[in-house]
Amino acid sequence: MVLSPRMPDLAVWQTLAAVEDTGSFNAAAQRLGVSQQAVSARMRSLEEQVGAALLVRSASGTRLTDTGVVVAEWAHRLLAVAEEIDAGLAGMAQQHQELRLAASLTIAEHLVPRWLVSFTGTAAAGPAPRVSFTATNSEHACALLRAGEVDLGFVEGPEVAAGVQSRVVAHDRLLLVVPPQHRWARRRSPVSPSELAATALVTREQGSGTRQILEHRLRRALPGGLDLPEPLLELSTTAAVISAVSAGAGPAVLSDLSVSADIGRRLVAVEVSELDLRRELRAVWLGERPAARPAQDFLDHLLTLPRR
Repeated sequence: MVLSPRMPDLAVWQTLAAVEDTGSFNAAAQRLGVSQQAVSARMRSLEEQVGAALLVRSASGTRLTDTGVVVAEWAHRLLAVAEEIDAGLAGMAQQHQELRLAASLTIAEHLVPRWLVSFTGTAAAGPAPRVSFTATNSEHACALLRAGEVDLGFVEGPEVAAGVQSRVVAHDRLLLVVPPQHRWARRRSPVSPSELAATALVTREQGSGTRQILEHRLRRALPGGLDLPEPLLELSTTAAVISAVSAGAGPAVLSDLSVSADIGRRLVAVEVSELDLRRELRAVWLGERPAARPAQDFLDHLLTLPRR
């Protein structure tokens, strides 16, 4: 729809509403921060467009004619919508000054904090955006991204969802770990893929990137079929898995980022043969580029960093 030339701009509607509210051209001019001559010119222009008198000026002030009352009602309705749109645009602009992230727990705990420190310390980043950050599993990080609740996610799984763009931003590898008293802690030969697949583990919940990677690599190593036993324990955080393993619950497969500080202390790393447990850690987003500028800048910064 194309509006006709009769349609005044918002400044004219604001002026009419101000004259009605204040009862004088002078008071309306003060409210709007313009000259009284500007108010008079806008009202003359509006009356010419309407083709009728809208205002009657007298010694006691300015009042609306019957036609003026109708037009002023239109002005208030139009300005109410304009104010709603103005507030919405302001909210969107505010949102785009926020860096909204979601990351799988391994990345959230061991990489995102150092990335944020590096990012906010660069001159190219400009004023630091506000950061909202959700630590979750890889599956839920993608769900938050697709729901529009975050602008950039970080995942560990072997694949990303359809329609989601991704780039590798880091690497790690998975380690089989046991408590020092476990029988595997003293074995000299590596654990085979078939042994590992037949062993009940302490694991993260379904949707965890670490769990997805392990199952994916075991399927590749054992093409005849994979029938994993039920987990010994299924826990929602990596810290809980480490605590359970160190307490003697059983083996687990976790990121070297998560367990490196505990190897040789309360955990023992056990070699696994014929199983590639290296993995890529990915940034994920929707569209060709992340929609929000802070997310674009953050991703660009990460791609300049050395990958471990």
